[in-house]
Amino acid sequence: MARVAGVDLPREKRGEVAVTYIYGLGRSTGRRILLKANVDPSKRVKAWTDDEVNRIRELIERELKVEGDLRREVSMNVKRLMDIGAYRGIRHRRGLPVRGQRTHTNARTRKGPKRGVMVKKKPAAAPSAPAAAPAAAAAAPKKAGA
Repeated sequence: MARVAGVDLPREKRGEVAVTYIYGLGRSTGRRILLKANVDPSKRVKAWTDDEVNRIRELIERELKVEGDLRREVSMNVKRLMDIGAYRGIRHRRGLPVRGQRTHTNARTRKGPKRGVMVKKKPAAAPSAPAAAPAAAAAAPKKAGA
């Protein structure tokens, strides 16, 4: 199994698809990396030689920011927006859509499940109490002389 940037690439997939398992690499970037490393993009990962894997690994480490470094950079950018009080940072902090989408309806992915409106309950205790009283009286033994 080829391990590139801390990710085990699936052996049965074609190279240009397999490298997309690395966070930060899509189809076009993956294809460009494989062509620079002189690896056929349609070649399956299991057919890669150790030399090809090393060329791909070195190229990715040298030219791209992927996986942990990229995740850290994205989270630091969001944190910076929140710290300076930017509009986008406030939207992140409140868990609302950041890019101008409507929130009157929809936006359930960011807002989470609906929280229903509480409805006042009618006094249901009064009708149920007399129904329970005869059953309790029938079960209790009667006193003599009463």
